[in-house]
Amino acid sequence: MTHGLVEAAEAAVLRSVVDPAQAMRTAQSVLTAADARGMAEAAVVALRAMGLAARELGDLPAAERHLRRAVATSGAPPERLAQARLSLVTVRTERGHPVQALRIAALAWPALSSLDRAKLDTQRAVALAHLGRYRGAVAACDRAVEVLAAAPGGGDDHRFLAGGLLNRGLVRAFLGEWDAAMGDVTACLELARHAGLDHLARLAAANLPFLAVRRGDVAGAFGHYREAEEALFGFAERLATMRADFAGALLAAQQPGEARELLSRAVPDLEASGAHVALADARLKLARAELLTGDPRRALALAVRAGRELEAQGRASWLPLAREVVLRARLALDGPAPGLLAELVACAGELERDPAHQAGGAALRLEAAEAALALGDRSTALGQLAELTNAPPDVPAPAPAAGVIPEGRGTARRVAALPPALQELIGGEPGPPPERRVPGLVRQHALALEAELRGDTDAALRAAGEGLAEARSQAGAFEDPGLRAHMARAGERLAGLGLRLAARDRDAAEVFAWAERWRAVAAPEAYVPDLREVRAALAEAAPGGRGAGTEGRAALSESGAAVGDRAALNESGAAMEGRGALSGSDAGAEESGGAVLLEFVVEGASLLVVVVTQGRALVRRLGRLEEVAETVVRLRYALRRHTLGDGPAVDERTALAPGGPVPEAAGEVERLLLRPVEREIAERPLVVVPAGVLHTVPWAALPCLRGRPVSVAASAAAWLAAGRRAPVPDGAPVVAAAAGPGLAHARTEVDRVLAGHPRGREVPARTGRVMEALAAADVLHLAAHGVFHARSPLLSSITLDDGPLMAYDLLRLPRSPGLVVLSACDAGMARVPAEGALLGLAGAFLARGTACVVAGMVPVRDDDARAVMTLFHELLAHGEPPASALAAASAKTEVPGFICFGAGHRPVTPPA
Repeated sequence: MTHGLVEAAEAAVLRSVVDPAQAMRTAQSVLTAADARGMAEAAVVALRAMGLAARELGDLPAAERHLRRAVATSGAPPERLAQARLSLVTVRTERGHPVQALRIAALAWPALSSLDRAKLDTQRAVALAHLGRYRGAVAACDRAVEVLAAAPGGGDDHRFLAGGLLNRGLVRAFLGEWDAAMGDVTACLELARHAGLDHLARLAAANLPFLAVRRGDVAGAFGHYREAEEALFGFAERLATMRADFAGALLAAQQPGEARELLSRAVPDLEASGAHVALADARLKLARAELLTGDPRRALALAVRAGRELEAQGRASWLPLAREVVLRARLALDGPAPGLLAELVACAGELERDPAHQAGGAALRLEAAEAALALGDRSTALGQLAELTNAPPDVPAPAPAAGVIPEGRGTARRVAALPPALQELIGGEPGPPPERRVPGLVRQHALALEAELRGDTDAALRAAGEGLAEARSQAGAFEDPGLRAHMARAGERLAGLGLRLAARDRDAAEVFAWAERWRAVAAPEAYVPDLREVRAALAEAAPGGRGAGTEGRAALSESGAAVGDRAALNESGAAMEGRGALSGSDAGAEESGGAVLLEFVVEGASLLVVVVTQGRALVRRLGRLEEVAETVVRLRYALRRHTLGDGPAVDERTALAPGGPVPEAAGEVERLLLRPVEREIAERPLVVVPAGVLHTVPWAALPCLRGRPVSVAASAAAWLAAGRRAPVPDGAPVVAAAAGPGLAHARTEVDRVLAGHPRGREVPARTGRVMEALAAADVLHLAAHGVFHARSPLLSSITLDDGPLMAYDLLRLPRSPGLVVLSACDAGMARVPAEGALLGLAGAFLARGTACVVAGMVPVRDDDARAVMTLFHELLAHGEPPASALAAASAKTEVPGFICFGAGHRPVTPPA
């Protein structure tokens, strides 16, 4: 009878990872019988099965209770007690006590067989990894995999072998060994599927999003994520851990918005499940995400709490990371102060002692140098900069050997108190420190600041330029535009330094070159165009302006706002000759027509504009960025109220009339942005390169732009590239159109759009069919609801019958039409983490090769969209370029909510 109960309990152990609920019921029955008969061996195995089943069901507190009861069972064979301790190791780690977990492992070791010791090594690896001892964790997995691969191959052996491969793969990922990591996780997945271990297969699949991001495949990562969500449905703790791991990879890829969304869902589930180690990690990641997305107050609270949790868990190597977020949040909230400066310097040193965090330490030291400059502490600033630029190679930085992460002195004391045999199992002391390294981008920034401090502007610009070149090289390694854009953010402050120096010298060509150099970091068109190339393209764009007609076009002085004299334009408080020209090249040349390029530039708290015409290039300071941002917000709100009626009641007949809320707000934006350059732009077609908040401007709403062709681009280089790839029409284009759900006039709109195109056809509004049309059509028109995700712009979507078509889905397109029309609210909105990169639906199409995108910038009523799009396509079919056709249609219908991105001057139909 005893033997039968033990066998039943062992079967429940094996069953725990396949059907944990059934295993729990079986083990409870065995335990009841074993307790009644005083059968200690059966009882301890049954309790172990119950602990494992509770672990799989996501109830970590219950799992620990069952396993501790198993370990405390008197009269059980030592090997059975050791096996229970083996299972307790991971649970104790996940409950927030990795050091104690290693002690439990050390106690279990003597009573285990060689095969069970290999299984124990797979669990020890988890604790070692959470303590930052990645090399030790890999070594434990190596030993385990070698033994388990040679084992007879029972179900339990397969389970631990697959688990060892998975754990080793994850640790290798932390070490940056991405190919080896993917190989281990893939091997685990194949073994688990072959052995029918669905649970482990789900765990392996859950790590594919994390690894895909780390390897630069963000689009593929989100595909893996959706699959992992389905696979882990019903396993709340596992799903939350997967989300937190994925979010960590997104943070490393400089995508804090997407990471924040995932972490906001993961943290509550981890709290509910009692997964304290994963919870502390996730909370610290969320703190970093909040800081990067602009909420330092919440970041501070989260980082303080995460730091307390990490300290309680004995994870001292993680504490500097929490302190870094705390200090950065305080700096953002309160500004620099002498005490905070000292803390920044100290924390930078702590981070630099850890080879995994040396880059973060160097970045924080640079932050400290800039804080010292803001405080006027030149001596401290120079000292910190020297640490980054002149660290002697023979001065050892107090950091552990490559790949070995220390826990801190408190943990070291605890380890030293253990017997030598147990110390060996728990981990030894760190080896000699490696050479300290400073990332190239940080070093170049430090060199630029040093040169500026000694008054050598040329050397400062050289260093900044070399730093941006390195940033461009790093970002350019990624095809995914979102990942490339976010990685480019590392160069933002350095670009700001270069722009500040260029603007100080009042050279239009230099400011233009620096603006384009910065935008090129995030863009596939990674070059700085010559002004002569830009002028040639502007001359070519002129026929599109003339072809659009001038009906309804208002001169700047007729916009309803007083022009006044030139002196009145100097009231913005601009420090640099008011709104006058900072400098010009070819200023005396005769203007010769053509389009005009307006490239806006953020320089500190100010907004500049570089104007390029046929005869000259000049740069003007427009005023405070904050004032511009406020007026743009007012304009967007007025348009929204007019369209949706979601504010105080407004007479629709007066909303767009002179003096109404929309013209008043639009006139104010025009006054700030275009009045200072009214003479240069005259009534010519415009190419606009926005900056900052200007990416949200509905340009057609400005009075002086009524009926005027306007093309919007991420950079001058991007506009030139779009023009080069625009197909030359040799006949009627193939036009595909789809009508999405929930819109009363979408079907009529599609019918009218197709009526004007002899090669037009309707496609079903289903994701697969639309993707097929994108690969075949010259022009695609989508009349559907649009959703813009400000924090996660590549999750923005067009609503189709079978669900959303997300911006990320578009990144897999092998081909994209020359013109895409998104007749949808907010479809043209974008988040711009780094200038030069438009993240959103329009930007995704442009990144895949579309030459021109027409999209909504504000909410547009269904019937208004039908009206403007009907006229737009009529003009398009008669040979008008998209920008000209949209300008005329918007003016005629008085619907200013759409704008034209890219090569709006290139027609898609031969002129009639």
